[in-house]
Amino acid sequence: MNSFGRIFRVSIFGESHGESVGVNIDGCPAGLTLQLPDFLPDLERRKGGTQKGTTPRQEEDLPIFKSGLFNNVTTGAPITILFENKNTRSGDYEKLRSVPRPGHADFVAHQKFGGYEDYRGGGHFSGRLTLPLVGAGVIAKKLLKDITISASITEIGGEKNVESGLQRAIEQKDSVGGIVECRVNGLPAGLGEPFFDSVESLLAHAVFAIPAVRGIEFGTGFAAARMFGVEHNDAILDMEGRTQTNHAGGIVGGISNGNELVYRIAIKPTSSTPKQQHTLNWETGETEDFSVKGRHDLCIALRVPPVLEAVTAIVLADLMCLENKLPRIL
Repeated sequence: MNSFGRIFRVSIFGESHGESVGVNIDGCPAGLTLQLPDFLPDLERRKGGTQKGTTPRQEEDLPIFKSGLFNNVTTGAPITILFENKNTRSGDYEKLRSVPRPGHADFVAHQKFGGYEDYRGGGHFSGRLTLPLVGAGVIAKKLLKDITISASITEIGGEKNVESGLQRAIEQKDSVGGIVECRVNGLPAGLGEPFFDSVESLLAHAVFAIPAVRGIEFGTGFAAARMFGVEHNDAILDMEGRTQTNHAGGIVGGISNGNELVYRIAIKPTSSTPKQQHTLNWETGETEDFSVKGRHDLCIALRVPPVLEAVTAIVLADLMCLENKLPRIL
């Protein structure tokens, strides 16, 4: 459903063009200092309208704390954070109601919810719901203290150079996808439970909650299929588990081994493209030409790094809670 985690448990709610989107975080220990400046850097990185290739829709994206904080310190009660939606243009979607957009959840949401779904801006399926994930990620990162999580774009539209990849999309008047890599340092060995709660399993589960994710690989990923065993194995160098190479990406047998955790995700091209498409009109039962109007990202991958860091932190904070390994916060 809309919740993830066993001890550090995150639940998201809201719709793209509703009054607000938000998150409820249960299991956060008491005594953690939280203030508005803690949230601003990651929230700003996720914003649209502030960088080339992103949607012109601009929102304040300021967190409104409704519960779980007293005098800027967590109380141990569930934390509820709201983010208001103020800059919406719902009329853009009213015109498209009879034509489900290819690549979007319009058609399947209509089938599943019988026409009662909020279709404005994708409703609850929108990338707008990554905002509360980033809010929860800020808290998770702060709990993890000296564990560093960093995500960056390694490829846009098949180009290593981001500007070149974006330029290709601009010239084609179309959208493009990209690859985002996440690296985690300072993670202790021993996190994860084989088989179904391996570190990879839990990260993949959370990562695929990010709209537009199409693939994930750890360490050498799919390149491992083209390697020999002796080439791929990571030689162990000392009793700390440090390895000569890191083809495994910091996870062996589903358990963290103390080396750098490395994984990458593939992000599809933004489904809303100005290019003319041919698709179904469910009122007439016929297919027809149409193009998507409104404000959309040229490349949604540009806004994914802080979201990927957030879901990674959420997963790792929960795993650390399960092992009772969270650093002391006081």
